[in-house]
Amino acid sequence: MDLLRYVAFSTDPLGGNPAGVVLDATGLDEATMAATAAEVGYSETAFVVPRRDGALDIRYFSPQTEVPFCGHATIATAVAHARRHGVGELLLHTKAGPVPVTTSAGPDGTVVATLVSVEPRTRALSEEDLAELLAALRWSPADLDPALPPRVAYAGAWHPVIAAASRERLSDLDYDMSALGDLMARRDWATVALVLRETPTVFHARNPFPPGGVVEDPATGAAAAAFGGYLRALGLVETPAVLRIHQGVDMGRPSLITVGVPADPTAGIEVTGTAVPIA
Repeated sequence: MDLLRYVAFSTDPLGGNPAGVVLDATGLDEATMAATAAEVGYSETAFVVPRRDGALDIRYFSPQTEVPFCGHATIATAVAHARRHGVGELLLHTKAGPVPVTTSAGPDGTVVATLVSVEPRTRALSEEDLAELLAALRWSPADLDPALPPRVAYAGAWHPVIAAASRERLSDLDYDMSALGDLMARRDWATVALVLRETPTVFHARNPFPPGGVVEDPATGAAAAAFGGYLRALGLVETPAVLRIHQGVDMGRPSLITVGVPADPTAGIEVTGTAVPIA
């Protein structure tokens, strides 16, 4: 097995979100993939099987579970593939559906990848689930920004979106991992998207990920795509829009996720970022 290690959404190997990438996982069974991801210990490790039609089948495993879609591991995979085979267009077949990805090379040699998510969806978050979620986070209703109402958003995986009223509230992340993990497992939520709006198009985010055995994700492309769909569905951003999401700062792993939100309400959300190998 040729296991590569990349950091996504950063040009600094000490920033961003690490991902494992296996560009040819042909013949590997599910148990081997799960065990490999647990040993690597990153938020996700991506396993790719090339198809005869030139597309790629891809699966994503966290240390504890498989997820249907992972943004940062997709970016890492696309960049790793481009470094080996050249930049261009790819079609990834994920458990959430087909995800096209385009890679290009910058003047400094950095490879940039843009994925287009499956069609996003946004639905209500029940009062009972919100109360249980806030209790697990150790937040109160007064900690929320009323301009960005709680919802559950999807662009390949489901994420509750909870907006903080202040940077201080977002910075103080001290949640009940067992209680939150139990709720998320029952509701099939991948991560919790905790967000703060700085300007109409600049946001800060944090993403607890207890179902995967990860306290916090430094950069969550799937949640960023879902959040872009949430903003469009609720009319909270003028479309078309380009968003900048800063994540990982409070963990000491700063990341930058660029999100393109087309005006078409059914169009996939574009997530763009760089990735660099970890020595």
